[in-house]
Amino acid sequence: MLRGAPGAEPLGSGAVACVVAVDAGTSGVRALALDEIGAVADVAYRELSSSYPRPGWVEQDPARIWALTLETLGELAGRLEAAGHRVAAVGITNQRETTVAWERRHGRPLAPAIVWQDRRTAGRCQALREAGHLARVRARTGLVLDPYFSATKMAWLLDEGGLGAGADRASLALGTVDSWLVWNLTGGPAGGVLATDPTNASRTLLYDIVARSWSAELAELFGVPIDALAEVRPTAGRVGRVEPGSGAPGWLVGVPISAMAGDQQAALFGQACFEPGMVKVTYGTGSFALTNLGPRCPAPPEGLLVSVGWDLGEHAGRSEPVAYALEGSTFVSGAAIQWLRDGLGLIARAEELEPLAASVDDSGGVTVVPAFTGLGSPWWDAEARGTITGLTRGSGPAQLARAVVEAMAFQVRDMTDAMGRVLGRPVSALRADGGAAVMDLLLQLQADQVQAPVARPVAVESTALGAATLAGLAEGVWGSLEELAGLWRLDREFVPAVPAELADAAYARWLAALERARGWGGG
Repeated sequence: MLRGAPGAEPLGSGAVACVVAVDAGTSGVRALALDEIGAVADVAYRELSSSYPRPGWVEQDPARIWALTLETLGELAGRLEAAGHRVAAVGITNQRETTVAWERRHGRPLAPAIVWQDRRTAGRCQALREAGHLARVRARTGLVLDPYFSATKMAWLLDEGGLGAGADRASLALGTVDSWLVWNLTGGPAGGVLATDPTNASRTLLYDIVARSWSAELAELFGVPIDALAEVRPTAGRVGRVEPGSGAPGWLVGVPISAMAGDQQAALFGQACFEPGMVKVTYGTGSFALTNLGPRCPAPPEGLLVSVGWDLGEHAGRSEPVAYALEGSTFVSGAAIQWLRDGLGLIARAEELEPLAASVDDSGGVTVVPAFTGLGSPWWDAEARGTITGLTRGSGPAQLARAVVEAMAFQVRDMTDAMGRVLGRPVSALRADGGAAVMDLLLQLQADQVQAPVARPVAVESTALGAATLAGLAEGVWGSLEELAGLWRLDREFVPAVPAELADAAYARWLAALERARGWGGG
């Protein structure tokens, strides 16, 4: 049952408690309500579009992200209020490295948001590598010098985007999407809180993950003014309240905002991967595999990243407050499904992919490497580009669809094999979530490739669940990680159905095709 949330509004007699999460992802914004037994009470969703003004550029409108947040919250609030629910807390989760610049005095965005997939700063990253900065950056941040991360995006906005000369530097804010939303929800120009958390900060290339603070040394290296960055708060903990002038529905006004987390770390938490060694994989716009490493920060291993998994602050109970995460990131997963739908017109709706792919026993030798914006872990090749190999006269829509689903599984194996080398043992199980995790075909192919069970929970919106449970933990809705672990419910487990030799042979064809995809962007 609901525990008292210190300082929270009283729920009232007979009111049913819930926690609301805002999940501002790359392809859409979702508002989700979670009840006190961990079940999804309601969801509202709006699709978010990106623009591609030049090859390798990916942008979004920050004002549109905020508008969709208000729309989904308004829709959700209307239904929940009518059903007699009350909200104990709000949690925020977001696409992580996407960079927003705005003016705090007036609240207006100063430029389009540069999305994490954007590759315009590849040359800057290469110059920094050639100048010998990689080892220092990697030791401080756990990351690599790649345009994926926020620091070079911020520097580009300042230098080439015109903000360095044109913006009011005293009013300038540079942040990730979580900071943009929290600032607006807490009042915006009328006293909004400029905050982020370590999971998001640790994806910027500006945050020292050992000291757990912004690094003046790195800010100077990248040319980013440290006073334009958000204050780093714990992942779980009250940041502020929804203010009446924010535009949020009145039903939410006064509700505490009690969690902020990057989407992949939120999914790790939402999948209840609380013990070191537990692994989750999220099939979203990209695919992301994370392993809980526990409270000690290791040296970053070859091909993979180390980030802060979460910081529970004073709400950790008997657990260690900070957990680190070993991560593999691929840039195009669900985005390849959008390409089949919007780019090629092969399907009309994403739901059509699985039956089309399952209509054939295999891809007929076709391999798709969806390196549309380069390759992520463990390759880190910004110059790779998408390829299709193995086409014959008999290749058709079903084979191409099947090859896209197979590519999603192969890319995750790329990451889990690298994790196995780091951990000294193969990954023994995966917990899968994200929009594409509803596909039985994908998860069966994944179990075959990793030769380990793949578990799908009842609720695959683990990113939003993570934000909601983090906020609920901060406000006393749930009392411990042990209690939260008990809320996780299995929908189905997929076990390997083919021998390892057959899986390895298919994977060898993938690796051969992948080699042909590398280096194209460099001419």
